[in-house]
Amino acid sequence: MTDLPLSASIAALRKSYERAELGENASHPDPLQQFDQWLQEALAAQVPEPNAMTLATVGSDLRPSTRVVLIKGYDERGIVWYTNYQSRKGRELAGNPFAALQFHWVELERVVRIEGVVEKVEEAQSDAYYRSRPLDSRIGAWASPQSQVIPGRSVLVANAARYGAQFLLQPPRPPHWGGLRLVPDRWEFWQGRKSRLHDRLRYRREDGHWLRERLAP
Repeated sequence: MTDLPLSASIAALRKSYERAELGENASHPDPLQQFDQWLQEALAAQVPEPNAMTLATVGSDLRPSTRVVLIKGYDERGIVWYTNYQSRKGRELAGNPFAALQFHWVELERVVRIEGVVEKVEEAQSDAYYRSRPLDSRIGAWASPQSQVIPGRSVLVANAARYGAQFLLQPPRPPHWGGLRLVPDRWEFWQGRKSRLHDRLRYRREDGHWLRERLAP
């Protein structure tokens, strides 16, 4: 008996989602509160890297790109992460500030999707977060010309040594590094359900208020 081709093996994968449900009456009318509840439940469940989120941007060539970043804060203003402003994502957001985020908590059979406009956070906030990072991470922000082609890892090692010697224990925040905030205008909460009849609740801004709608799966 021969093994199935890899594509056929993948196509045969199945999972029944039966852990929980998401109804209108049980969800918060404010999407930020619903997000906070789900994130706290992900933390309590100790799912791997519950703070990891996929960021999607679109460049001037209209090609979309994604990468995983880490949420570092959230409130009524939006979702915050930190990055190199000269990276590919930084350049793309400078030209087109619309972006999307996605959290996937596999163990809880949940997905959260967030869309909106991205803005820089206040410099004081970026300074405060930068100072809270470990020293090697602060040096790394100087050492890595993020998204640029380099001949080898030795470039990063040499840069880290050079900036470490230059700044010692007090590196300043690089001018090209800081926080970004996605200001949401759409949220979607997806809860896996049996028979592929998943729960999908979307929140969108209408006349200054959040309108909650159920989407077909």
